[in-house]
Amino acid sequence: MTPADDHGPDDPYGGSGRTRTRLPGAYDDDLDGTPRRPARPSRSLITVVGIVVLLIAAIAFANQGGNDGGPEGGGGATGAKGTSPTAPTGVDPVKGRTDGIPTGYARNAQGAQSAAANYAVVLGSDGMFRTESRRRIVEALYAPGVVESLLSTMAKAYSPQFFGTVGLKEDGTAPEGLTFVSRTVPVGTKVTEQKGDTMTVEVWSTGLIGLAGPNSTKPVTSSWFTLTQKLTWADGDWKIASTSQREGPTPINGDNRASSAEEIAGAVAGYGGFTHAR
Repeated sequence: MTPADDHGPDDPYGGSGRTRTRLPGAYDDDLDGTPRRPARPSRSLITVVGIVVLLIAAIAFANQGGNDGGPEGGGGATGAKGTSPTAPTGVDPVKGRTDGIPTGYARNAQGAQSAAANYAVVLGSDGMFRTESRRRIVEALYAPGVVESLLSTMAKAYSPQFFGTVGLKEDGTAPEGLTFVSRTVPVGTKVTEQKGDTMTVEVWSTGLIGLAGPNSTKPVTSSWFTLTQKLTWADGDWKIASTSQREGPTPINGDNRASSAEEIAGAVAGYGGFTHAR
């Protein structure tokens, strides 16, 4: 990936174009003999990803009253300390689609985890940066009581100034010759709370965001974060009542060679994102 010519050596997007790799346990010592801490992700990257995720956070929604047919336990074997397998076992993960978005989940813990993982993928997609597709996504995924208020908030948040933060033009489109990348990839899920027809599900994820192409000043970078979704059963499916995000858990970076801008753009065009989980 080719950084802009006026970037200094400390530029967060690559500097001189050379990459240094630190292996676990092989950090240089400071002058006082104290080992250096592993390099942490760019704060600017964490801020941008945090903004993207927080823009989709719903207003807290209290679901009053349940019924006798509450969610059942998830299908499949259960591992140590409450963990569950991610292999496609138990109830089928999804029964249908709404505007291309997987919907129709089982009314149990497994179904809630499938929904949370799939919703994380959709909410982290570039469709959230376009007005019409954003409305379809929010209407399909969120509890009816929060949809209009959330759309109004998002209309203000997805502003020309915000688009500029991630390298887009004022109308939310990518500059000519560049490909905008925004993807969330779930790594694992777990139910942390279950009360009647509400489930709180955490989705450990890695994300990609940036512009792929020659001379991009916002190259595609990765981050790690955990999304917490409070889901409620409404209109025959799991719907999002509220969403929050925190950083990590973040693994130590490996020593993989960074791909060129052309390779990244080709991968985004050639590899489709996941549409359903579990």
